Amino acid sequence: MKILVLNQLSSRHMDQLLRVDPASEIVSCTLKEAEQHIADTDILVAWGSTHIENLFAKAKQLKWIHALSAGVENLNIAPLIDQHIILTNSKGIHGIPVSEHVFALLLSFTRGLHLCAKNQQAKVWKRVYTDELYEKTLAIIGLGSIGREVAKKAKAFGMNVVATKREVTAEIFIDRLYNPAELDDMLAISDVVVVALPLTPETHNYIQRQHFTAMKKTAYFINIARGDVVVEADLIAALQAEEIQGAGLDVFMNEPLPKTSPLWEMPNVIITPHSAAMSPYYMDRAMKLFADNLSRFIEKTDMHNVIDKYKGY
Repeated sequence: MKILVLNQLSSRHMDQLLRVDPASEIVSCTLKEAEQHIADTDILVAWGSTHIENLFAKAKQLKWIHALSAGVENLNIAPLIDQHIILTNSKGIHGIPVSEHVFALLLSFTRGLHLCAKNQQAKVWKRVYTDELYEKTLAIIGLGSIGREVAKKAKAFGMNVVATKREVTAEIFIDRLYNPAELDDMLAISDVVVVALPLTPETHNYIQRQHFTAMKKTAYFINIARGDVVVEADLIAALQAEEIQGAGLDVFMNEPLPKTSPLWEMPNVIITPHSAAMSPYYMDRAMKLFADNLSRFIEKTDMHNVIDKYKGY
């Protein structure tokens, strides 16, 4: 069996996979180099943002595509959908770093750290506005593995936690579940709104001006999902109109964020460069998950994180 990984693998990760299947051939290379290997590849491992259209056309015996990311927006291409090729992702490994990032953004706002950092650069001794998270309400749009980690940490801060979810499930860190049709009702009571939705055709441009209008003027908006989940022009308009208090943004419609974007100049916006999931332990977690799934694939047992290719998640 041939496994093609479009990412550099360390020797320990190679060994980890070979322990599962000592007879497999593992190739670690770039997207451009992959064209030399794809024809007889059985398993393709790539980031969800990788454009694989040209590779896929040359893949003659591909059986499984695995995303090193949670998102699969560029791997779930139209020619793949009706074929018996398995598509999986790395959902479940992002919760720890992303939830910490959410609270780094949020605490920067409530304790005025982003303003203090600017004052420090200017050597200005000046107290700034501060607030508390205690007993505030945090709303999570999209309650998956990341949302649950955010909810857990929110409870540690003494916050009330609400969330949207299609199916009603027992959630130990959630005070109330709303269905998607009740989104505006949830937004109206929330002090912090965290977007944790996957990007699918259904969620593209999901958050629009009406949703910002429904939020409290004192609310903060945090997006660690995908930029295309939000109509960015509507977010900018809402910030300019002071319909919300601030926004912590890790993802954008165009990345890198163009220098012409007004978001750069807004004092009530904190920008991070799509780095919420970054961690020195990321690949260790990703390869552990893939190795487990590789074992299940070989044994023909149920695999983790199988994507419904029609839904996109």
